[in-house]
Amino acid sequence: MQVIVVEPKKKPVVQDIGSGLESMQKIVGGPIEAVYHFDEPVALICNEEGKLLNLPLNRALRDDEGNVYDIISGTFFLCAAPPDSDRFTSLTDQQVKTYMERFATPEMFLNVEGALFVLPYL
Repeated sequence: MQVIVVEPKKKPVVQDIGSGLESMQKIVGGPIEAVYHFDEPVALICNEEGKLLNLPLNRALRDDEGNVYDIISGTFFLCAAPPDSDRFTSLTDQQVKTYMERFATPEMFLNVEGALFVLPYL
């Protein structure tokens, strides 16, 4: 299955992985959690315990106005999540283009007197 893998402090990469649970867990380093944040059938698959394990902060999730509402900890990947299926599938070429652009810039996070700043990590 064709996915986009996003590691902390790195640019995303397109990768072919197996569609089984074991392959998915290997990428995120533990039990998986699917986050459905997008307006299309795409899932963000991350480590369910990423924050509890204090995995490195990776990318911010933003609402329609650009406000940060969550930060994904640890490596995650993006795959298609067809609504008529109980299995994840490969991203389309258009989805690859869209999400490679969306997550292209690694981010760093600063907490200054209770204010969160998200900055590009160059």
